[in-house]
Amino acid sequence: MAIYKFTLPLTDEQVKSLKVGDNIYVTGKIVTARDDAHKHALAMYNKGETLPVDFKTLGIYHAGPIMAKNENDEWYMVAGGPTTSNRMEIFQDTFIEAFGSNLIIGKGGMGARTTAAMHKFGAVYGMFTGGAALLAANQVKEVVEVHWFDILGMPECLWVLQVEEFGPLMIGIDAHGNNFFTENEKITMAKKPEAYKIVEQALEAVK
Repeated sequence: MAIYKFTLPLTDEQVKSLKVGDNIYVTGKIVTARDDAHKHALAMYNKGETLPVDFKTLGIYHAGPIMAKNENDEWYMVAGGPTTSNRMEIFQDTFIEAFGSNLIIGKGGMGARTTAAMHKFGAVYGMFTGGAALLAANQVKEVVEVHWFDILGMPECLWVLQVEEFGPLMIGIDAHGNNFFTENEKITMAKKPEAYKIVEQALEAVK
C-alpha cells in the first residue's frame, strides 16, 4: 500500500500508477453528483447540449451535502459524507465514457460495469470513509459554483468544491481491472464451506 498526494485533475500516468489498496489525498476541484445529477448530465449530453462544468477536470464525488449560507451570503458545506456509490452503477460506465472522468469518489464500492469502464478508459474509484461527514466538510475550502439547484435541489445538484488534501481515499477500483470489493467477495465465498464445517464441528462438540 502506498500513500500519494495529488493535485487535480489526475494525469493518465497518475491514474495508471495507482493500485487497489493505495491511499490518496487530493487537492483541487471536485463536484458532487448523485443519481439525478448523473441522469440529467447524460440527458443533456445525448441532446448535444452544453454542460455547465467539464467533468473531465473534476473529481466526481457521490454525495448529497448539507449546505448553508454565511453572513456574506456565501455557500459553505455543513456536512458532506459520501453516498452509497452502487446507486450510480447503472450509469457510471456511460458517464465515464461520455465525459472522460478519471476519479470517482464515494463509499461502498461499485460493480462490474464500472470496473470495466475504468479499465477501458483509465479511471479509479476512491473510497471516502462513510459517516465522516464533518471531516469532508472541513476539507472543503470553498464552494466555487453551484449548478441545477433550481432543478434538482440541494442534495442532488452540482456543487463544485475547492478541496485541500481531501481524503484519505482508498483505491477500491484501479485502472487495471482490479476491484477490492469483488475480489474480497470471491475470497469470502471460497472460505464459506470451511467456515460451515468449523461451525458444524463446534455444534457437534457441544451436543
